[in-house]
Amino acid sequence: MAWDEELADLSRRRELAREMGGAEKVARHREKGRLPVRERIEKLVDKDSFIEVGDLAGSAQYDAAGKLVEFMPSNFLTGRARIDGRPVVLAADDFTVRGGSNEGAVGDKLMASELMARDLKLPLIRLVDGTGGGGSVRNIELKGHTLLPKLRMWPAMTQNLANVPVVSMALGSVAGLGAARVTASHYSVMVKETSQMFIAGPPVVARIGQNLDKNELGGSAIHTRNGVCDDEVGSEEQAFERVRRFLSYLPRSVNELPPKAEPVPPQSMDFAWLRDVIPEDNRSVYKMRNIVNALVDQGSFMEIGSKWGRPLITGLARIKGHAVVLFASDPYHYGGAWEKQACEKFVRMLDLAEMFHLPVVNFVDIPGFQIGLEAEKSGAMRYGVRALTAVAQSTVPWCTFIIRKAFGVAAGGHQSDGRFNFRYAWPSAQWGSLPIEGGLEVAYKAEIAASDDPEAKLKEIEARVRSLTSPFRSAEAFVVENIVDPVQTRDLLEEFVDVAAPLMQPGPRAFSYRP
Repeated sequence: MAWDEELADLSRRRELAREMGGAEKVARHREKGRLPVRERIEKLVDKDSFIEVGDLAGSAQYDAAGKLVEFMPSNFLTGRARIDGRPVVLAADDFTVRGGSNEGAVGDKLMASELMARDLKLPLIRLVDGTGGGGSVRNIELKGHTLLPKLRMWPAMTQNLANVPVVSMALGSVAGLGAARVTASHYSVMVKETSQMFIAGPPVVARIGQNLDKNELGGSAIHTRNGVCDDEVGSEEQAFERVRRFLSYLPRSVNELPPKAEPVPPQSMDFAWLRDVIPEDNRSVYKMRNIVNALVDQGSFMEIGSKWGRPLITGLARIKGHAVVLFASDPYHYGGAWEKQACEKFVRMLDLAEMFHLPVVNFVDIPGFQIGLEAEKSGAMRYGVRALTAVAQSTVPWCTFIIRKAFGVAAGGHQSDGRFNFRYAWPSAQWGSLPIEGGLEVAYKAEIAASDDPEAKLKEIEARVRSLTSPFRSAEAFVVENIVDPVQTRDLLEEFVDVAAPLMQPGPRAFSYRP
């Protein structure tokens, strides 16, 4: 055959590329509890679906006759594959080749992966395990000069956030640009103990007098609690499962609508227990997640960011097979009061709803913004105003259930007053500018001070005012549209998605996602 020699050379080069950094480095990689990059891809995507782009890129050495002697593949793999039958783009670091740091072909291949996702309008999955193309000190000697940071891939990365689902996994020690790429995602995940993220790693940080190991400096226990990364899992396989599940709720791009799944009934159609789930003592807590899981399609609630912004529960779920973004208060943390992190978490999740055309379901028990010196120092009001502005800018349909408290400016953001919303209150609901117990001493200061028995007068005033706070009084004035038996909640959610689903329109939004 005319091209036997070339085809044999092609086959050999591909065999060398599949050896990654060599048997010794691959074995060392496994000993640290981490999978080689090609095995990661195999476990993540549908069988035999990966079509690699640039598999021959790398560093080669030739003899005097021009024959290939050695070949070190690029430490960045990219290409297309399928997950649950749907096409995606992959961008994966190979730590066994120079620790995943920058080398000749990486920059162009990284850029190619971002452009591939953007222009083909396909979800982008990043498997990050290294600096991810940010360069290394060794390059100074190799190139003979230093590089000016330009981040030429960042415009494409930003465009992707506005157009396609972007998911990132930190699967090792991820620093610099690698850490930034993980953070610049709609959803990110770290593996406990084996994943770390740094602006700069321990050797660099030691120069400023902080001697820390990798997990102390940037482990998942830090970054899944400060909001840099969304979720923490126990193994790489669990990370792959979380990624597959996240993508199942989203369209392949903003130009499509989210896929509808086969409807699954709730775990039980007996909702009578919801009538007693809210304690009569409004200072007592209850488990909001039990309510959420009972009302959505069985097993469909995927919580996102459970370890940060904890007064607010956020995630994706399904009602009659339709994907929704779900918000719910958690009274176990600050009584459900919004602090800085809760506001940040809210904005990110609402941006996801807007970007990918997902209706919003909101279960409210908000006593207001967090108060006190810590809240003031953290700038909670600034972040709160940002969250309220995001609500006012939202265009997707909202369905809100006021479960218990709705007080102050924070609770005012339970939906936008600039458009029609579905809004219901349970009989346990209570609302106002601020809780009665927090405002009586101020509002009735003179009357209480003039009394012979200030304590008794305070109790008398509280009883008088509290008699006027029944949600039924508000319903009479059309302050709230509907008060419902909690048993009706699932039926009302089903009616909401039936009405909302036909309203959803594909297409880009006027603003981009804010990571």
